[in-house]
Amino acid sequence: MLLKDETNKQDLNELGRQPSSIFMRWHIDLQLILGLLMTLMLSLFVLYSASGQHPDMLVRQLMRTGAAFVVMITVAQLPPRFYAKSAIYLYIAGLIMLILVELVGDISKGAQRWLNLGFMRIQPSEIFKVVMPLIISAFLTRRPLPPSFLSVITAFALIMLPVVLVLLQPDLGTAGLIGISGFIAIFIAGMSMWWLVAGGIGAAAAIPIMWNYVLHDYQKQRVLTLIDPESDPLGAGYHIIQSKIAIGSGGLFGKGWLQGSQSQLDFLPEPHTDFIFAVLAEELGLIGFLILLGIYSYIILRCIIISFNAHNNFCRILAASYTFTFACYIFINIGMVSGILPVVGVPLPMISYGGTSMITLAVGFGIIMSIHTHKRTLTFRT
Repeated sequence: MLLKDETNKQDLNELGRQPSSIFMRWHIDLQLILGLLMTLMLSLFVLYSASGQHPDMLVRQLMRTGAAFVVMITVAQLPPRFYAKSAIYLYIAGLIMLILVELVGDISKGAQRWLNLGFMRIQPSEIFKVVMPLIISAFLTRRPLPPSFLSVITAFALIMLPVVLVLLQPDLGTAGLIGISGFIAIFIAGMSMWWLVAGGIGAAAAIPIMWNYVLHDYQKQRVLTLIDPESDPLGAGYHIIQSKIAIGSGGLFGKGWLQGSQSQLDFLPEPHTDFIFAVLAEELGLIGFLILLGIYSYIILRCIIISFNAHNNFCRILAASYTFTFACYIFINIGMVSGILPVVGVPLPMISYGGTSMITLAVGFGIIMSIHTHKRTLTFRT
């Protein structure tokens, strides 16, 4: 593998200058950090109500958020070249851990998804939410772009290996998110629209096979519940019916903070995690949703700008992949809570209570900040 500097002489002079901002010296993008801090404040505001007004949960969330920000800033210190070189090793390590999950993983609630290290348990499938865009971006940018048919097929094979292993756990939601994150990277790299159409036709043709031989009974029930939740209002359809009642009753201005009947009277399931958006919509109404959407849009726009300003294909594709994957998480969570997508257990990014998802997102944002603040850019050539 050869490395070729893409910068001209003027760029090289600029690279030699020491950054004047303390944030640049610490490889921190202030605008992105401000957007993430706004989500944190909104999260704590809504979480206090969703948790039943328990301050202990806020303290734990603050500790997890602090850990996530430390991870993000640490990740940002390493240059993009490090991540490009490390992609294959991280990918192989992740595959090994997924195989170990199948062999010796802990079983909880009918699923085998965790590795017990003695002092802690880890869920290796979460690693691939970060690693998948990384390996696909590194693989494709070592070859001519837009990618050839062979490159696309190879990239799909790289995606399917961990996806199949995660499906065996079983964890359809995480497997889908991993597949989406890898596909986004291929699409951004310039995959032909004809291949996209062909892939869509192939996916549609595979639906009967997936339904009969891949999906478990509870996963099929989620799809059927999406179509007709009222068919079992006290069973499978209960979650989504209560969520839609909460969202619809919020109106324009909401019922008021701590005044939501669905969340405060325990009608709403998992109000502090997967269904926290329903709490926000019920208590803050459409105005609260628009505030959340505005903060998310600010973060996404900032990341898109960083992607556009990146100096090589690897950085551009990787930053854009993380950005649009983040946007997909938002769409999937709000979609499932609103009843337009099946319930797959995807938390609302940076808002829902939890640590694993936040750490995963923090790593992605840290790499995006690394792309922006490390000025020496390199491209790959075979």
